[in-house]
Amino acid sequence: MKRILIVLLLLSVTKSYGEIWLPSIFSDNMVLQQQSKVTIWGWTTATSEEITVFGSWNNEKITTKAYQGVWSLELPTPKAGGTYSLHIEGHEKLEISNVLIGEVWLGSGQSNMQWTPNQGLENAEEEINNANYPEIRFFQVTQQIAAYPQEQLKGKWVVCSPETMREFSSVAYFFGRELHQKLSVPVGLITSSWGGTPVEVWLKKELITTDQELKKASEKLNKVAWWPHNPGTAYNAMIHPITKFNIAGFIWYQGESNRVNPDSYYKSFPLLIKSWRAAWGKELPFYFVQIAPFKYDDPNGTDAAQVRDAQLYTMKNVDNTGMVVTNDIGDLENIHPTNKQDVGYRLALWALANTYEKGELVFSGPLYQSMEKEAGKIILHFDHTVKGLKKKGKVLTEFYIAGEDREFYPAKAKIKGRTVLVASPKVKDPVAVRFAFTNGATPNLYNAAGLPASAFRTDDWELLQNK
Repeated sequence: MKRILIVLLLLSVTKSYGEIWLPSIFSDNMVLQQQSKVTIWGWTTATSEEITVFGSWNNEKITTKAYQGVWSLELPTPKAGGTYSLHIEGHEKLEISNVLIGEVWLGSGQSNMQWTPNQGLENAEEEINNANYPEIRFFQVTQQIAAYPQEQLKGKWVVCSPETMREFSSVAYFFGRELHQKLSVPVGLITSSWGGTPVEVWLKKELITTDQELKKASEKLNKVAWWPHNPGTAYNAMIHPITKFNIAGFIWYQGESNRVNPDSYYKSFPLLIKSWRAAWGKELPFYFVQIAPFKYDDPNGTDAAQVRDAQLYTMKNVDNTGMVVTNDIGDLENIHPTNKQDVGYRLALWALANTYEKGELVFSGPLYQSMEKEAGKIILHFDHTVKGLKKKGKVLTEFYIAGEDREFYPAKAKIKGRTVLVASPKVKDPVAVRFAFTNGATPNLYNAAGLPASAFRTDDWELLQNK
């Protein structure tokens, strides 16, 4: 009897400690990127055993050998569809069920990406009640920080329903819903966001600390108890663990917290895009939202305007990016505007037109291209105005003009075809124009498709807050 008890105890110990396990990004209800080679990885206590993985879509087995308890392999995926199951076999067998194959996107940033229907959304109850999309899946990364890159994070895949949608990112949901409806494929949405966070916490620490300009700029960040400010800490815990998970692209909504160091955002934001693409090993599309108007400490200040300018600069200088303009759907009294429907829809326009090449979609509002001087006026040229420009209201607003003295005055602006003519009796020889270049500017220039023009400036003069 004693010998039998010893054997049973040993078997129990072997069962408890003999284990194969996966990162939490692999769970029931997940979505895998279609028509690609997805990386499946994990760990085992049998440090050098063979691991076999196969999906029920074809049951073709792929085998690898663990090295010091770590294993990884690539598994081909078919066209969008499902549901399927994923099987992992070694000294024990695992099964992940209710798996879909489709398009997977990662959303990140600060509070306007994090904001859920429960926290504030137009027509919230109607949107929540209608959120029955079993082929849309959510994975919300739990907020945490780490001093060093982590291999695991907290979260699980759930099916889109009124109960799950109400606690998920509104922007990501409306983006994903538009893709799902227009592409007729399953959509997986991963969100990893944290209200109040500056861009520096989402970058690898060494990218900040080894660059004197960025290091000095990071020292200006506000130190607040309820969000991280140290470079790299959110990246280490909330991005690095999923960089091997295959995705279609990124959506991003952030920038408000970098009003304290807007000069460096011209460098740090493009660097984030470049570094994330390097981490995934692909030149993935990166679509982002230009921060909305808000009064902040001074609605006539230019710190938020400069962040928008850095975002416009990034879109124009970094390939395969796109920017959503929100100066017509902001709220000067609410830093979290409740119209998230249009934000998600406009992000989806960029993806549908450029990533998925769906027809002749107009996906951007007017973007400043160039200027020319003519008889006391400045003529402005724009991209994305094939069918012309229009205004909402009697007169165009938020145009300012300056001469060599660099003093800006309110200007009269007039649409002429696909251009805008700008002038002021106070500026006889104009050299520069600014449009909507204040924190709280709510302009009214659009293209014929009804998408708003981005704020811009034609000058590169030093701004007041940086003197």
